[in-house]
Amino acid sequence: MKNTRWLILCLVVVLAFGAAGCARGGSVSVTPQQQTGIWVTGQGEVMAVPDIAELRLGVEVQADTVAEAQTQASAAMDKVQQALEDNGVAEKDIQTQRYSIYPVTRWINDRDEQVIVGYRVTNIVVAKIREIDKAGAIIDAVAEAGGDSTRIQAISFDVDDKTPYYEQARAKAVEDANNKATQLAELADVGLGKATYISEGAVYLPVRADFYGEAAMPGSTTPISPGELKITIQVQVIYQVV
Repeated sequence: MKNTRWLILCLVVVLAFGAAGCARGGSVSVTPQQQTGIWVTGQGEVMAVPDIAELRLGVEVQADTVAEAQTQASAAMDKVQQALEDNGVAEKDIQTQRYSIYPVTRWINDRDEQVIVGYRVTNIVVAKIREIDKAGAIIDAVAEAGGDSTRIQAISFDVDDKTPYYEQARAKAVEDANNKATQLAELADVGLGKATYISEGAVYLPVRADFYGEAAMPGSTTPISPGELKITIQVQVIYQVV
């Protein structure tokens, strides 16, 4: 009996403390150490000139039967891929992104029903162009090889090795954080100590362009401008106050 009363008393005490915690909003307590110091976010940006291009392209064919559509699409795609390879795009840099077969339907008012009138085959690949100056000429060659079946959807630009640019952006981000922390310390009339915490996050924004329109006229080349890429790194730094 004494043991039972003791257990009941302990339970009441625990519930009382729990209720007190709930009355304060139920939030998790934060230690004073976590609320001290100077917290800043530094940002560094560098501009990079792209050295590779990715071209999203393929063929689309419609025919009366699936077999006919597949045969025509296969023949057109073989010509497109051959044009890519003839212009310096390696086979390993050509990757299939989408292959689909869909029925093409039409609504017949007299019969009040929808009927299949053919089948559409779409084959889309992404070709990585490592000689970026050839991008325009490759677009023209593909358009000629695939004829009316050619579909060129988009082109994007990238940097093959971004490591040096990340290093430059990181250095700028840390310098920016130091400058901000120094100013905050001076404004608050406190001493700035060493950094106790650093966290990095990177934001990379590639240039992408949807491709609309037609290839260039014979004797000219489709104009392609890669522009520049902005590489951004942010760091969060916590400094001691001394």
